[in-house]
Amino acid sequence: MGITGWFLLIGGLLLAMGLTFSAIRRMPLTTSIVYLAVGFLIGPTVFNLFHFNPLKESGLLEVITELAVLLSLFSAGMKMPVPVRFTRWRAPVLLAFLSMAVTVALMAVFGYYGLGLPLGGAVLLGAVLAPTDPVLATDVQVRRPGDTDRLRFSLTCEAGMNDGSAFPFVMLGLGLLGLHDLGDGGTRWLFVDVIWATAAGIGVGVACGAVLGRVAWKLRGERHDYRILDDFVGLGLIGVVYGLSLLVNAWGFLAVFFAAVALRQTELRLSQGRPERPRLRSAESGRGKRRVRPRITDTSLLFKEQLERLSELVLVLLIGGTLFLDSWSWRAVATAAFLFVVARPASVLLSLLGTRKPWRMRGMIGWFGVRGIGSLYYLMYAIEHGIPQDLALELIHVTLIVVTLSILVHGFSVKPLMRRYWRPAEGAA
Repeated sequence: MGITGWFLLIGGLLLAMGLTFSAIRRMPLTTSIVYLAVGFLIGPTVFNLFHFNPLKESGLLEVITELAVLLSLFSAGMKMPVPVRFTRWRAPVLLAFLSMAVTVALMAVFGYYGLGLPLGGAVLLGAVLAPTDPVLATDVQVRRPGDTDRLRFSLTCEAGMNDGSAFPFVMLGLGLLGLHDLGDGGTRWLFVDVIWATAAGIGVGVACGAVLGRVAWKLRGERHDYRILDDFVGLGLIGVVYGLSLLVNAWGFLAVFFAAVALRQTELRLSQGRPERPRLRSAESGRGKRRVRPRITDTSLLFKEQLERLSELVLVLLIGGTLFLDSWSWRAVATAAFLFVVARPASVLLSLLGTRKPWRMRGMIGWFGVRGIGSLYYLMYAIEHGIPQDLALELIHVTLIVVTLSILVHGFSVKPLMRRYWRPAEGAA
């Protein structure tokens, strides 16, 4: 399919989704399902108008998925409630780190014994499939700043952190394949890839977000007509934080998420958590109300969400355009079933044992572990670091089917299950 066809396809799809958005929201499906269906139709599954080869285009796909995840992590961080409290963040931290590790271990065992992968390949499979996705899971995540729903907060905060906490396991898999230095007895992996890279990523993000929040607040406070391009500032913060993280060998995904969290916390703390009112000076009296001092996290969020939607459209179309009819092997479907029904629920229940989360909420968290763009990024990252071609093909095959099934089963179940979950609370209210 030529450039003319792509312009017509993307433009027509954007028009159709924009004009029918309200109708689609009332239907028991998500926008990702619509994009996936279009990808199936134009891809090799049906009309074969185009075929996207992830192995040949791994470098390009790595960059696209990396940018999509960064935008989504920053948007998620800006919507986190204020202030940060241990009681509120305890469960998401356990999900992002303990549940992540358990999921990687269970999937590695399945990959080693069930799929016959080498140990390094099995660990890499677990690391690729373990993180939940901040891009495709918008229907179960925090929708706006100030959203206090505990289920959505837990899923959003987990997705924001575990896209970074999965990186040490990716490096472990690469190390077991001889493609990364783990050190004697794994000491380098433990101290550099786990402890340093995680702590440094969080530190870089918090420091940069807090500094930017104070600088912007001071600039806007000195002159009432001082303007800041909030969209540029937000994108600039993503670039600077991610670049600094790469410079000091820290996990950039963690840094970007926590930079957005720190920026939001700083801005609301400086405004004492209360939105400022506009100062409208009267010509007669010279008196008026307080003027507006906008916040970056309020004004730039909409722009980031639109970029996130556009990246979702493009990437899910590409996923649909990679699959053939014979892609649906028992190995890939069995991997998805084990992940959705065994590994994810078991890891969630284990990690939340010491918390007071209601069992209904634990069940919902255990089911809605959406897999998507983050998994594709880690897979492309591993391919670009030189994993053997036969292993790369196997992991591509399994990962694409897992992501596709996640889009379908989680997409069709999210609206009825969420309505059923909220119904008792609405009745009590």
